[in-house]
Amino acid sequence: MALENTPSNFDYNSTRSKLLLTEYGRNVQNMVKYIVDLPTKEERNRYAQVVIDLMGFLNPHLRDVADFKHKLWDHLHIISEFKIDVDSPYPKPSEEAIHIKPEPLRYPNQRIRYRHYGKTIEMMIEKAKSIEEPERRKHMVQAIANFMKMAYVQWNKDSVADETILADLVALSKGELKLDENINLNKVEYRPQTHTQNNNNNRGGRTNNNQNNRGGAGGAGGGRNNNNNQRNNNQNNRNRNNGGKKY
Repeated sequence: MALENTPSNFDYNSTRSKLLLTEYGRNVQNMVKYIVDLPTKEERNRYAQVVIDLMGFLNPHLRDVADFKHKLWDHLHIISEFKIDVDSPYPKPSEEAIHIKPEPLRYPNQRIRYRHYGKTIEMMIEKAKSIEEPERRKHMVQAIANFMKMAYVQWNKDSVADETILADLVALSKGELKLDENINLNKVEYRPQTHTQNNNNNRGGRTNNNQNNRGGAGGAGGGRNNNNNQRNNNQNNRNRNNGGKKY
C-alpha cells in the first residue's frame, strides 16, 4: 500500500553538490556558500572570521602544522571555489597551484646480471675496482665474496662451492678482481629442516607434558597425605581431652 504522506523529492547525497573538503563537512560548505552571496564586504569579513574559527575547532590537528591559520584561509578559498571576496591576512591561492599534478616517478630500469646477488653487489664491485691500496682492496674483495656466498645460499636454498663464487666475482668485475685459489670463504650452508628433527621436537614436547602431569599427580598425593596427618592430629587431641575428664 502506497503511503499518502511520502514526499515526492528526497534529499540524497547523490543529488547534492560535491563536497569539496570532506574534513569540514557540508554545514561549513553551506555557510561558506552563504558568505559568498552576502552583499557587503564588511559582513563577509565578519562571517568569514567566524567560519575560520569553526574550521580550526573542527580540525584541532592543524594546530600542530606550521602556519595553520594560513592553511585554514587557503581551505576557505578552496571551499568557496575561489569566489569569496574577503580581506584575508594571507595572499589568495591560485587555482592552478592547488590542482597542480606532480611529475610521474621514474622507476629504475637497470639490468641485473645475477639477480640473486642484486644491484648492491655490482655497486660494491665497482667501488672495489677504484681502490688503489693493494691490502685494502684485498680485504674489500674478500668481504664481497663472502657476501656473494651468503646471498647465493639465501636465494637458491642450496649450498655452493667457493669456486662458483670466485668465478662469478671474476665475471662481474670483468676479470679485474680476483682472489687466491687457496682462500676459503666463510662457511655458509643451507640446512633444511628434516622430518626427524620435527619428530624429535614432538617427542620432547610430549615427554615434558607427561612429566608435568606426573608431577601434578604427585602433588595431589602429597595433599592427601597432609589431610590424613591433620585427621590423626585431631583424633589425638580428642583422646587427650577425653582422658582428662572425670566420669
